[in-house]
Amino acid sequence: MSLAYASGHDYDGAPVLVEPEIRRLDGEVREVSVPPLVPPATHGSLADLPFDNASEAPEDRVMSRRTENGAWVHVTAAQFAAQVLALAKGMIAEGLVQGDRIAIMARTTYEWTLLDFAAWAAGLVTVPIYPTSSVFQARWILQDSGAVALVTEEAGQASALGPELNRLPDLRHMWIMEKGHLDRLAELGAQVPDQEIAIRRGVLVPDTLATVVYTSGTTGRPKGCVLTHGNFLAEIDNAIELLSPVFKSKSKNQSTEDLATLLFLPMSHVFGRMVAIACVRARVRLGHAPSLKSEDLVADMGSFKPTFLVVIPYMLEKVFNSARAKAERGGRATVFDRAASVARRYGEALEQRKHGTGSGPSAALKAARSFYDPLVYRRIRKAMGGRVRHIICGGSPLGRDLEAFYSGAGMEIYEGYGLTESTAAATVTPPLKPRLGTVGWPMPGTKVRIAADGEILLTGGQVFRGYWDPYGGGVIPASADGWFPTGDIGSLDDEGYLTITGRKKEIIITAGGKNMAPAPLENWLRSHPLISQCLVLGDRRPYISALITLDMDGVNHWRQMNGKHPVPAELLVNDEELRSVLQRAVDEANKLVSRPESIRRFTILPVDFTEQSGHLTPSMKLRREAVMRDFAREVEGLYET
Repeated sequence: MSLAYASGHDYDGAPVLVEPEIRRLDGEVREVSVPPLVPPATHGSLADLPFDNASEAPEDRVMSRRTENGAWVHVTAAQFAAQVLALAKGMIAEGLVQGDRIAIMARTTYEWTLLDFAAWAAGLVTVPIYPTSSVFQARWILQDSGAVALVTEEAGQASALGPELNRLPDLRHMWIMEKGHLDRLAELGAQVPDQEIAIRRGVLVPDTLATVVYTSGTTGRPKGCVLTHGNFLAEIDNAIELLSPVFKSKSKNQSTEDLATLLFLPMSHVFGRMVAIACVRARVRLGHAPSLKSEDLVADMGSFKPTFLVVIPYMLEKVFNSARAKAERGGRATVFDRAASVARRYGEALEQRKHGTGSGPSAALKAARSFYDPLVYRRIRKAMGGRVRHIICGGSPLGRDLEAFYSGAGMEIYEGYGLTESTAAATVTPPLKPRLGTVGWPMPGTKVRIAADGEILLTGGQVFRGYWDPYGGGVIPASADGWFPTGDIGSLDDEGYLTITGRKKEIIITAGGKNMAPAPLENWLRSHPLISQCLVLGDRRPYISALITLDMDGVNHWRQMNGKHPVPAELLVNDEELRSVLQRAVDEANKLVSRPESIRRFTILPVDFTEQSGHLTPSMKLRREAVMRDFAREVEGLYET
């Protein structure tokens, strides 16, 4: 059953630009909307995508998967659809019925995407669980969602849940990837007629529940976000049209299979999962990288050679800082710094030309960029596989300077903003009219409003209906008026570009009554090569202060360049020379804010904030309450006279 889908655009190689509609109140921009580029789907579901691809272009290579010897093997549209069908029939053979929830607990693997589409083809609802989740977290999600089946990547994940099974009366099936259970499941379904899958797919509509995604929860227990097939279709169809340089070939008659991305963000997070589904929709070749270790990821990108990447800012910061450190070790720090300056100016000149406020890079700037390309930029692109020309970035603000650098180095950045509740991106950089330092305009088909207190409100086809009701199996509405309150604070400029200030619940009110958002200072300091994480605090305190953790790779490099041996972090908390370097970084960050908002004191912690320690969510967001609790003594020390 095919989807009702029509792009409305015969693609000729050029991205689409639709100017936003802007509404003002008392002279300030308070609401911005962009019309949809694609009519909303009126029937069908995500379950149809593999079968539509197999019908329309059976030989197109839509996936690549790693073999045991490390080689990439391509999977055609016909092969993928056949595997989806076999696995879906296996789920039916095991007694799973329409609407049952099936949980998936695994790293970013080919099997994750296969399970997603197989479950949908069988009429099921998928429930992601982070593979790094604790037993308590996993049990809570399984219990709250009422999942009847669980697929884990490793046997250890399944055995860890053993003591909790008596609290999970709904859980009847547990399958383990590394034990070959998926192959056995497919074999079991051989006797189920294909028509059974066609019937189950046929009753799915855009309004049917597709997945329950639990927020990572910076505070309290996570809530299940109910996302429909229509939410995903509204998101991916408009994203494919808007970001046509990423998802489409340069000719409407040419296959897109030369386009490819290597996905390494967690599939349990809506950002990476949305991109995976968009790749299947657009028939862009998709690969999966389960390891985030630098050496593994560099090797995977080198062999896969993606044309675009999906990242969080932290990764781009690490790439930049590592490249500079490598240049410094080779005695080329001055060359790198000059190249970085040229790239930033080049990126800014490109932005000005697209806005009609400049003529673009000058002849001298073009010559300088050409000179530094083989020395610096090409090396960075090579570290990403050599073919990357586009980067989709989200999760937190990237920063104007870094965005301009990557643009000038030959990799266009599309920065976006969104939440699980908005099926990933609610805003994104428009390719033809980027605004560095912002998260762009609303996604086509989306409206953004700024409330009186600065909170960002959203509405659109990709915005969810509400939170999972574990008692009724339905939806608890998230808003009464159709506008979802995000909990984020932001502002819209005169042209409708959105800038994120921070989280509403994280706004600090000092003892003197000054309101400030910690995010701008934290993001700026986190980009420093010697700093891993930063938490700015000062609520009901006389001034603003900060807890800083060290990036030990950067610190060890800095010590090496100064003729010193590496030492553990706990021996550096009182190092005066290091403290002096960090104080200069804090002084630079303070230039972003007013005097009452500036950091007066900071302390260096002997350990980093990590997901394992409970101080970061799986999506790298700070768990502020956990940090404040575990480092209460250090916090109090910042305010001792």
